Amino acid sequence: MISKNVILRFSPEVVGEPIVYLLVKEFDLVPNIIKASVNPDKQGYILLSLTGEEENYKASLKRLEELGISVQCLMERIKWHEEICTQCGACTAVCPSLALSIRRPEMAIRFDSDKCVACQMCIQACPVNAVTLDL
Repeated sequence: MISKNVILRFSPEVVGEPIVYLLVKEFDLVPNIIKASVNPDKQGYILLSLTGEEENYKASLKRLEELGISVQCLMERIKWHEEICTQCGACTAVCPSLALSIRRPEMAIRFDSDKCVACQMCIQACPVNAVTLDL
């Protein structure tokens, strides 16, 4: 069983398709919509957490791409720039998913992109803009 956060990008032609239903029905995946911006007249996106068997997950990505839906892993879009991070810990105080935490005993910030839900609270909290997100 795996759980991955992905960004699905839609063209106007596919916005009306029941994509979440397809993921459940055809691939036995459990989707959790984290964030969405879909407009019938424009391109849209959905940030999803998908949980299920790895084989089904991989097959679903292929099917989505066949439908003309761009699929990207969230890990590719969110970046923690360790080289500019001052290790102040402000981001860890606001991270609801514990993707950002303090590694002890070193007292260094640790970023686990698999846990990130793209809430963007760390971006607002960081005084040096060490976290960026490109949705």
